[in-house]
Amino acid sequence: MTPENWEHVIDQAAAIGVSMVQFIGGEPTLSPALPRLVRYALSADLKAYVYSNLVHVTPDLWELFGQPGVSLGTSWYSADADTHAKITGSRASHARTAANIAEAVTRGIFVRAAIVEVTEGQDTERAAEFLRRAGVTDIRIRPQQDLGRAARDENTQDAAQLCGRCGMNRAAIMADGRLTPCVVGRWLDCGNVKITPLAGILAGPAWQRTLATVPRRDPEPCAPDTCPPASDGDDCPPASCQ
Repeated sequence: MTPENWEHVIDQAAAIGVSMVQFIGGEPTLSPALPRLVRYALSADLKAYVYSNLVHVTPDLWELFGQPGVSLGTSWYSADADTHAKITGSRASHARTAANIAEAVTRGIFVRAAIVEVTEGQDTERAAEFLRRAGVTDIRIRPQQDLGRAARDENTQDAAQLCGRCGMNRAAIMADGRLTPCVVGRWLDCGNVKITPLAGILAGPAWQRTLATVPRRDPEPCAPDTCPPASDGDDCPPASCQ
């Protein structure tokens, strides 16, 4: 997908009544197109939600994140720097993410944090208290799902691991244009927005067949902006709405 492709999809999303777009990854702050696309979404009267590890935030990105209609999400793992580093694979991530969470709060930028239970002794309650002291008011704690890079067997994908609300007021578009009802359920391929308009895929038989394969746990979907995918694309905070 080129920036022009993404802008075209943003236009299509706005036309069918979408109210918010989420920029995820990988790590969205590493994309030079992020500022352009966030501003394009805002110009289309959409809210923009950026889910980032908040490790590398430049002055230009702080200016972008401070725009009305932009909010942030991040993954946080532990109040202990060593435990956090074992999970993220980066010694620098704990200090940088913590500092940038505090900076966002200071700037008045809304931040939502997901704490994923990955290892024994992670002490997620202490991690949540760390976030509360930093000024974060929206914190979700949830177990890791056996999907994506976290799967014990990457060749086995189990729809029962999904939150059960996939495709309800949300859809995910991959970097190659493939559309799925959930960013975690990347194997649930319903079509490609580079070939078929977004509205056409959502009204098509592949979308309906795919939704029928997802076990539903709750007839009432939670609001789209309370169910952000996590920054690495393999954790799924929607499950925290259960």
